[in-house]
Amino acid sequence: MRLTLRLDAHGRALLGHGKIRLLEHVRDTGSISAAARAMGMSYRRAWLLVEATNAAFATPLVLAKAGGGGGATLSEAGRAVVAAYRALEKQADACARDAFATIGALLSPSK
Repeated sequence: MRLTLRLDAHGRALLGHGKIRLLEHVRDTGSISAAARAMGMSYRRAWLLVEATNAAFATPLVLAKAGGGGGATLSEAGRAVVAAYRALEKQADACARDAFATIGALLSPSK
């Protein structure tokens, strides 16, 4: 069993597992296009998610260099958001352990 988090702000989805994974791939690859490939999504979809995420925060989380093939990196805010989200995930998972055990005991056997 796994708990996934989605954070909403101002009535809209702000962050979830997918956007955080995209940010981590940008951090690890230095490229939005490489991050998109790693996640099996189009560059356009990745770029739109990055733009939406950047627009939601006071400072951009992803800094893209101008020009084709310029690369991208996470800003200090981007690194902080990823770290805070992953810490929140761990805390929520720890809090949910008893509930997981109860629900797991009531599940039907896997088929």
